[in-house]
Amino acid sequence: MSIEIIRADAAHTNQLAPLFSAYRQFYEQSTDSVAEKAYLEQRLQNDQCVIFLASNSGRPAGFVLLYPTFDSVELSQVWVLHDLYIAADQRRIGLGRSLMETAHGFCRNQGASRVDLATAVSNTVAQPLYESMGYVRDTEFYSYSLSL
Repeated sequence: MSIEIIRADAAHTNQLAPLFSAYRQFYEQSTDSVAEKAYLEQRLQNDQCVIFLASNSGRPAGFVLLYPTFDSVELSQVWVLHDLYIAADQRRIGLGRSLMETAHGFCRNQGASRVDLATAVSNTVAQPLYESMGYVRDTEFYSYSLSL
């Protein structure tokens, strides 16, 4: 086992795309390889996100995707850990934790005050990882969403 984590750029889109598609399928979205690849390329080419790609013995194994935002109350930068995915055959070897630690280090170096994330209530496999890393479940605020 040889784990490597790199910051992805648009040249890594072909390696990321199958993992990204599997992530979307987890959230019950249909596969659209052309749109998924285009989405990743656009975000990376326009510096709209940061993606760290993990590989195991040279094979893409997982990724974490971060989006930047700001908090006007705290007057600070915040990063949203929006997507974390580990290939099914690569789980339980510490890749999720390693990707998250890499993301946390990056966000600290950017001067962020915090990292936020949200996950499905049914994603009970990931929740213990998040909580073991110090994430606290929000009981103070409701989240709302408006489809446009």
